[in-house]
Amino acid sequence: MTAASPRTAAAAPDTRPGVPIRIEGLTRRYGSVVALDGLDLDIAGGEFLALLGPSGCGKTTALRAIAGFDRPDAGRVLLGDRDVTGVPANKRDAGMVFQAYSLFPNLTVAENVAFGLRVRRRDRAEQRTRAAELLELVGLADRGDRYPHQLSGGQQQRVALARALAVAPKVLLLDEPLSALDAQVRVQLREEIRRIQLELGITTVFVTHDQAEALSVADRVGVMRAGRLEQVAGPDELYERPATAFVAEFVGTMNRLPATLSAGAVELLGVRRPVAGSAPAGAVEALVRPEALVVTAGGPAHVVTRTFSGAVTRLLVALPDGTEVRADLASADSQHLTAGTAVSVVPAERPVLVVPAEPA
Repeated sequence: MTAASPRTAAAAPDTRPGVPIRIEGLTRRYGSVVALDGLDLDIAGGEFLALLGPSGCGKTTALRAIAGFDRPDAGRVLLGDRDVTGVPANKRDAGMVFQAYSLFPNLTVAENVAFGLRVRRRDRAEQRTRAAELLELVGLADRGDRYPHQLSGGQQQRVALARALAVAPKVLLLDEPLSALDAQVRVQLREEIRRIQLELGITTVFVTHDQAEALSVADRVGVMRAGRLEQVAGPDELYERPATAFVAEFVGTMNRLPATLSAGAVELLGVRRPVAGSAPAGAVEALVRPEALVVTAGGPAHVVTRTFSGAVTRLLVALPDGTEVRADLASADSQHLTAGTAVSVVPAERPVLVVPAEPA
């Protein structure tokens, strides 16, 4: 991430305007399925929090509970000091943007943006002024008189965002709003959403299954599993110091390697490295990121495939015991490491995360 990115340029959440959100002991069951299992979460006013996790982990259920579209079986949702657990969705001052754009095809872009104000019976001059302001904010000032079918998917999602913001909500809730877009548009629009969020200072919860989206724009990321939070932390901490093996392997790519503990260090790939954090008892395995592996020509392993990705090239390397590992190297320094090349692989000289060994 570059120094010019929206996240690194952001002020601390507690210095921004915005309403804090508190979730206390939130539980939601659908028959025998537990979607939320006593979820606790504090979101600072003005914070951009991403909820990340696999399908079925409860992230969308949590978002819908905040929005008021889903009533929990137990627990509370507070916006600021107000308990809104039993408050209808239309009275929570929350703007929501869905994966589907859900624009009205018979209304112009400006009329779509102003729809919430129209429902609230604001005068037409206010509707026109607010719609114009928000279309300017999302970069569609010259598209107000067009209809949704005349816009691209990315432009339609910008209109949906403007519509959610038109009624000046206290919080903004985004439910995988970029998943239907192509890769380049997704990157552009996620940066635009972050820019707008910082400009308005609005508390935002962003649900996604895409770790790149979560890590690139959020102040903090909450990784969910089976209705619970495994870890809530800033992107850097989440990636570099995962609290659990699930987080370590879900966020980014991770190699799982045979290892042994000895005299306070871990032995793997023929070398000793210090242990990151506390060491579990019993048999262990080491978790090592691709960029934390050092690959040099000559040795008992060999390169299986080489995947060029611009500045970084990923090597798939087969170790002597048949284990395959992924290693990321600078492309300029790895041109000679082609498929079939004999190599040696060792972890970089840094602490290594170890976890209990999985059963065979």
